[in-house]
Amino acid sequence: MDYLPWVWIGVMVVMAVAEGLTTQLVSVWFVVGALVAAIVSFFVPNIAIQLALFVGVSLFMLIITKPYVQKAKNIKAEATNADRNIGKIAVVTQEINNIEGKGQVKVAGNTWTARTVNDEIVPEGAEVTVKEINGVKLMVSPVVMKETK
Repeated sequence: MDYLPWVWIGVMVVMAVAEGLTTQLVSVWFVVGALVAAIVSFFVPNIAIQLALFVGVSLFMLIITKPYVQKAKNIKAEATNADRNIGKIAVVTQEINNIEGKGQVKVAGNTWTARTVNDEIVPEGAEVTVKEINGVKLMVSPVVMKETK
């Protein structure tokens, strides 16, 4: 059973690498649990006790740190005034062509990069309705003119 400390150290390293490769806390608790199990394995050769400590310490760390993790995850999106453009009419200042990746519109005095929601080509000078904002691009659709009788 002289190899058990190395097994726990291996588990600890694997969990630490897994934690480092992710953007969220997913295995940091197991790193601490494996560390405790590795330390205990030098003094107590019973694998059942080591495994129980690994699971127990990992769960304890999860429960203790959960409020801090939740607080860190609750980062609120910064509200901007760009959403005010949704639903407004914009004028195409450069032909919108999704395939060629080009197009600009002017709305509320500002020029935006634009793409159509359904891949239509919209000529310069046409009016479009802003449907949504996708990153720094306005997603638009052509204004449909109603016929009058």
